[in-house]
Formats: sequence, C-alpha cells, structure tokens
Amino acid sequence: MPEPSHLQHLLLGRLGWDAIPFHEPILVATFAVAALCGLAVLAALTRYRLWGPLWRDWITSIDHKRIGIMYIVLALVMLLRGFADALMMRLQQAVAFGDATGYLPPHHYDQIFTAHGVIMIFFVAMPLVTGLMNYVVPMQIGARDVAFPFLNNFSFWMTTFGAGLVMLSLFVGEFARTGWLAYPPLSGILGSPDVGVDYYIWSLQIAGVGTLLSGVNLIATIVKMRAPGMSFMKMPVFTWTALCTNVLIVVTFPVLTGALALLSLDRYVGTSFFTNDLGGNPMLYVNLIWIWGHPEVYILILPAFGVYSEVVSTFSGKRLFGYTSMVYATVVITILSYLVWLHHFFTMGSGASVNSFFGITTMIISIPTGAKIFNWLFTMYRGRIRFEVPMLWTVGFMITFVIGGMTGVLLAVPPADFVLHNSLFLIAHFHNVIIGGVVFGMMAGITYWFPKAFGYKLDSFWGKCSFWFWFVGFYFAFMPLYVLGLMGVTRRLSHFDDPSLQIWFQVAAFGAVLIALGIASFIIGLVVSYRRREQLRDVTGDPWNGRTLEWSTASPPPDYNFAFTPVVHDNDAWTDMKKHGYTRPQAGFVDIHMPRNTAAGFVIAALSAVLGFALIWHMWLIAGVAFVATVAAAIIHTFNYDRDYHIPAAAVSLVEDQRTRLLARHV
Repeated sequence: MPEPSHLQHLLLGRLGWDAIPFHEPILVATFAVAALCGLAVLAALTRYRLWGPLWRDWITSIDHKRIGIMYIVLALVMLLRGFADALMMRLQQAVAFGDATGYLPPHHYDQIFTAHGVIMIFFVAMPLVTGLMNYVVPMQIGARDVAFPFLNNFSFWMTTFGAGLVMLSLFVGEFARTGWLAYPPLSGILGSPDVGVDYYIWSLQIAGVGTLLSGVNLIATIVKMRAPGMSFMKMPVFTWTALCTNVLIVVTFPVLTGALALLSLDRYVGTSFFTNDLGGNPMLYVNLIWIWGHPEVYILILPAFGVYSEVVSTFSGKRLFGYTSMVYATVVITILSYLVWLHHFFTMGSGASVNSFFGITTMIISIPTGAKIFNWLFTMYRGRIRFEVPMLWTVGFMITFVIGGMTGVLLAVPPADFVLHNSLFLIAHFHNVIIGGVVFGMMAGITYWFPKAFGYKLDSFWGKCSFWFWFVGFYFAFMPLYVLGLMGVTRRLSHFDDPSLQIWFQVAAFGAVLIALGIASFIIGLVVSYRRREQLRDVTGDPWNGRTLEWSTASPPPDYNFAFTPVVHDNDAWTDMKKHGYTRPQAGFVDIHMPRNTAAGFVIAALSAVLGFALIWHMWLIAGVAFVATVAAAIIHTFNYDRDYHIPAAAVSLVEDQRTRLLARHV
C-alpha cells in the first residue's frame, strides 16, 4: 500500500491550490464573469428545455452543415477571448511609459501575447476556415455529406477540447510566456519550468489531430464524391481552394505534431533535441515550426481567396474572369508556400545563397497572388456591381491585402529583413495580411452563406457598421506600427521609456477600440437579424443570385442536401441549370441512406482532453486511466455498426412538394 503522499502525487501531480491565480485580480474578475455567464447559459438551457435538442441535434450530429456551424460558433466565441487579449495589450502599451508601469505585470503580459497568437491562429482562423469548408464544399460538389461523417464530428470536438484547455489555463495554472511559436530554449524545461508550455503543447496536439483528420476527410470528399459530370476543372473555385488547403493541412500538420512531440520529450524525458547539449540545436525546432508555420498562412488565406471568387462573381453578375488561371494560381501558391519558410529567420546566418533562394521564392509567390487580384478586378469590370455587405468586405480586402502584400515583398529582401526583423513593422505586416485577407474573407463568407444556412439574411445596416468599424479600425490600429517598426521599436514589450512614442501607441489603441465596435456590431447584427428573421427570410433558396451548386438546395437545406444527385455540365453549374430551365423533380424519388448521429466523437475527444490535462500536471495515474479509456472508447465505436437509417422516398417527395408550392406562392 503506497504512502498517502505518494498516492496524492499520482492523483494530483503538480496540481495544488497554488495553481489558482488568486493573486491576479484581473484573472479573478474574469473568472467571476465567466462563471456568471456559464450559469446564465445553463439556466437558459434548463428553463427552455434545450438540453435534449442540444445533445440530439448538435453535440452528437454528424451532419456536415451543423458541424460547420458549430466550428464557426466556436471561432466566434474564441474571437472574443483572443481579441480581449489584444485589447489589453494595446491599452497596456498606450499607458506604460516612463514611470507609469501600466496595469499588466510583465509575467501576465507575456502570457497574454502568447495566448493571443495561439488563439487567433488555431482557434479562431482555423475553425472559421474549416467551418466554411465543412458547410459549403459538400453542397458545391453535389454530395449529401462528407466522406467520413463520424470523423467530421470527432475532428470538431478534438478542436473544441483543445480550445478548452487553452481557456482552462486562464484559471488553473498559467499559459506559456514564449510567444505563439514557443521557440526553445525559452520553451525548454529550464526556460519554462511551469505548466504554461505544457498547456501549449497538449492543446495544440489535441486540436491538431482534429485538423489533420478534417483535412483527410475533405480531400477524400472532394476527390471521390463529386457529382456526375463535375471534373476537376468544373469544380467551383472555393472547392479548388478547399482542396489545396487540405492538401497543405495533411502535408504540414504532421510536421507540427512531430516538432511538439520532440519538444515534449525534451521537457518530460530529458532528451536534447532542441538544446545545445548532446548534439541538439534550437534552430532545428525553428526550421520545423516554420516548415509548418508558413504553409499555415496559406492554409488560412486560400479558402478566403475562394470566398472572394464566389462573392465577386455573384455581385458583379458575371462569370468569374479567368477560371483556369485562377485554378493554376491556386495550385502554384500551394506548391510555393512550402518553399519559403526560411524567410522567417533570415538573420540566423545561413549565408547569402540560402537567403537568396528563399528571398526569390518569396517574391515569386506574389505573382500568382497578384494574378488573382487582377482576375477579380476584371470580373468586376463592366459588371453590374451590387455593393452588398459581402462585396464591401471583398473590396476592403483588395485594398488592405495589396498593402500587406507589398510590405511582405519588402520583407522578402534579406538586407531589409535584417533591419526590420523582430520589429513592430513585422507585426503590422502579418496583421495586414491576416486581418485584411483571412478575417475579411471569413466575414464575407459568413454573410454570403448565412441565408443558405438559416433561411434569412443578416441585417445589412449592422453588417455595414461592422465592416466600416473593422476597416477603419484596422488602419488606425496597425499603420502606426509600420511607423514604429521603421523607427526600430521591437515587439513584445510591455513598457517604453521614450515618451515620444506614446502617441503612436495611443492611436493604435484607438484603432483596437474601433475593431471592438466592429465585433460588437456583428454580434448585434446577429441578434437583430434573428428577431427580424420573418422580414429577412428568403424562400427562393438563392438570395444573392449565386452561381454555384449549393444554391439549388433549400434554405436551410434538408439533412440529405439533394433529393436527386445533380448532374453537372458546366463550371458555373447553377447558372447552367437556370439557363436550361432547371426545375425541381416531381417524381422518381428513392429512399435516401444517411448515417446516424453518435456520441462517440464527443466522448473520445473529452477523454483525450482529460488525458492532456493529466499530462500537463503530471497526474500519471489519471493519465493512464484516461489513455486506456480513450483507446477503449475508440475500439467500442469501431464495432458499433448500427449507425445508419433511411429517409423514405415518400418523405423526400413531401418535402420537395411543399417547397415547390412555397416557391410558387412566393412568385
């Protein structure tokens, strides 16, 4: 019988009361607010008896449309946390000059800028991208679901529980203080002996499994489940960008997994992969993390490019200009994105030859990107342009992204990078392309496909308010950082001695407040639109006169998407259908085979999160039990074959008949 202290160590590891940050008033207040919000949500679910529908229709759902919506909801929730971190940093930098130390201690500030980067990339941008791909791609290619529906549910919950671990670090222990890429030796056990880096590792490992499996799933869906007649060169551009994105995910995320696994071994076992002892080298980690990290930028931006292609074509009333060149540009970007990673550390001393190669490839990758910009402009040329909210986001992107691209080409020149490396100029450039490209694209996509998902449009007034606050706020927030970077001000500082710099940080803080108003306007727009949904409802199924196959389904679509598998003859499939007098079928319906919902994905992901938490705190007994339970749950699910059901042809016919009558009454 082991001693009680030994048993306690096996059960709790390093976890104790000192892990709760009672000494941090900001964290205590945040915890109190989060607890109150959580209790309010629980009370509302209980009051309106929503627990059953929540479990049956959402948590256990394997419907790609519901999973796509849940990805986007997760991203929006995490956006509130990630942007709160950004706002806190900007306000700290605006006041911390000279004798004024500000309100954030350096220890806390370092956690905030690390968490901000991790959350915004992994748990805001990635779920937004994955959510849109999940929702739209199967309908654009004429499929009833993704290739592996259960895997889709499991991938979502792995991402969600990975995000949960990051959120938990706010209240139990602390997060990493290393920056969002956790370079060693700072992320090693000597530089960071606390649990912050372990939270970082296991949250990303858990979420990374979900992202990798989602990539495999969507590749299989696009390659194997396209409608009859839809060759690769007849796929919508958004589907093309989704295919290239998921190829990059499958190629690069194992590299991230491997790098973090080696870092884990350095921290847990005492190996020396990324230390200067025993033959290791920290630069090995930097290479590995950027071999993943730079393609990750294109994993985020390529689906946004696809969104812009759909939006520009729709709101210009024209086919997309240069479809073939757009596809080739997407593929070229995909390939070149894997050949530019070293421009992130030109200063490591690789030599002129290596730096020249990566500088040239970085400049070359701007060529296909520029070709896309010209294709969108030529699509708009002499078109019947309607400046609806999605089109506003697209035009704002074209202006903002071009500026970010030009500063990127400047940083691709190694001598210039030597001067600007690690400065606020780099921060401004990165946010220029991520906000101006990815965030604007995702906002355009959400607004564009929202009526397809819910059957009514978003309120245009609040949508325009959100756009203008974001657009103007971005320039106030980040143009000053270009100036500061050119002046030599480095990033990640919480305090400055030179008072002449303060005005620039105050302008940047004002811009952050404007962006906060943009986020608030979007949320208000969701609420207002829901309350006015009857006035904003669209019964045609095609609210924007869209040009791809998903508009041929109902809004919102039925579980089975298509009553009949569509046959495609053109790369502008829905326009081609309307041109040839497409009508909905009235007879010939057959039973539809659909997979059944399952709780296995949620359970396995939850057990994985328990395993991750136990490994973070060295709870070896709990970690062992959680590992065995995770494997057992996966095996049990594997042998559970009762997962299918049929929708009778009569039910499908009835739904389609009701929709036809509704459309006739509307017309």
